[in-house]
Amino acid sequence: MPSPLDRILNRALALNDLTPKEGLALLAIEDEGAIAAIRAAADELRQTLVGDTVTYVINRNLNFTNICEQHCSFCAFRRDAGQAGAFWLDWDTMLAKATDAVAQGATEICMQGGLNPDAKVDGKSLPYYQRLIRNLKDQLPHLHVHAFSPQEVQFIAREDDLSEAEVLAALQVAGVDSLPGTAAEVLDDGVRRVICPEKIDAASWLRIIGLAHRQGLPTTSTMLCGHIETPAQQIHHLDQVRALQQRSRTTGAPAQITEFILLPFVGQEAPRALRNRVGRDQPSLPHTLRLTAVARLYLGRWIVNHQPSWVKLGLAGAAEALRWGCNDIGGTLMEEHITTMAGAQGGTGLTVAELQAAIAQLGRPAQQRDTLYREIGTAVSPSDSSLPPSSPPPAGLMGSTAAARQSRNHSRTA
Repeated sequence: MPSPLDRILNRALALNDLTPKEGLALLAIEDEGAIAAIRAAADELRQTLVGDTVTYVINRNLNFTNICEQHCSFCAFRRDAGQAGAFWLDWDTMLAKATDAVAQGATEICMQGGLNPDAKVDGKSLPYYQRLIRNLKDQLPHLHVHAFSPQEVQFIAREDDLSEAEVLAALQVAGVDSLPGTAAEVLDDGVRRVICPEKIDAASWLRIIGLAHRQGLPTTSTMLCGHIETPAQQIHHLDQVRALQQRSRTTGAPAQITEFILLPFVGQEAPRALRNRVGRDQPSLPHTLRLTAVARLYLGRWIVNHQPSWVKLGLAGAAEALRWGCNDIGGTLMEEHITTMAGAQGGTGLTVAELQAAIAQLGRPAQQRDTLYREIGTAVSPSDSSLPPSSPPPAGLMGSTAAARQSRNHSRTA
């Protein structure tokens, strides 16, 4: 007779949609053997849906300003105009950064910034954001521009008295190729009233992402986890993201969510009120890994690409997440400001060789991809990696996987 855990895991592996009750049950489990079984099921589902190859993208972050009108309680990035540490890049600097990225093999620029009310051309916000894109695309037409969260779309619409659909259409014409699904944080307005009370509400985030899909703009999806949210709110977030993807697919939208990224809270330099309430400066790797596995099982066949944040978890932690349901290790980034200014210890950029070496430690092939998960070049097998096969796993990997090693031996009744 299968146990309740076995029934849930077997349903997920059969590509059935888990219920919120089942998802919450997985997050409530504390037994190490049962957690190991959850890890093994997530890893098995990953293999079923996307295989063993681990993908990565060569990209660069381009944060054009940290001047922002909002005051999110988790954010150490934002500044007021004129405040120490405030920056606003000029056109030439942004183009130089993008040109340098392409020279290093980048296929993507990820562009986001603070909500700067002074960022206007002829008194309008939309022309400024259009120029941001054209400044790059006119010189680098083949570069994929992954830019502007739903929050930025709503900000432009509000500033210029436009509809969100009009803003998305204009940005797409200017050269935006896809949207980052950031600003989601947790899709629960009770949580949002505490951590980001000035941000768009959950319904607005979902609406703008859905609009983007209908207009042919692919998006990513994210969750900011490990702060004040409850397990029930985490599952509710996953449920809404899954439902959004189901609507985009079943209604024939020309675009959809390409990936899910879990973003654990880093509080070391965050505003003191939330930092004190959370009581932790760096992410909890065990809790993040368990939520990573549950996200894979809950989102199932609807969102098949899952990515950890090496900036937040460190490369060793991100590599370990590849054993808990993730199939992508993210990008080179080249520079990173938002999380690093919050006190993250993962670094600001990685080389392709470093990403490939981390993947090789797991005995899995590495494959460069573009933003939309199309393969670039040929996969690199572990034996082709520059990392000697006899090298030990990166620091931090061994201690976090003792229970997980038992997972394949944990019996589940079919």
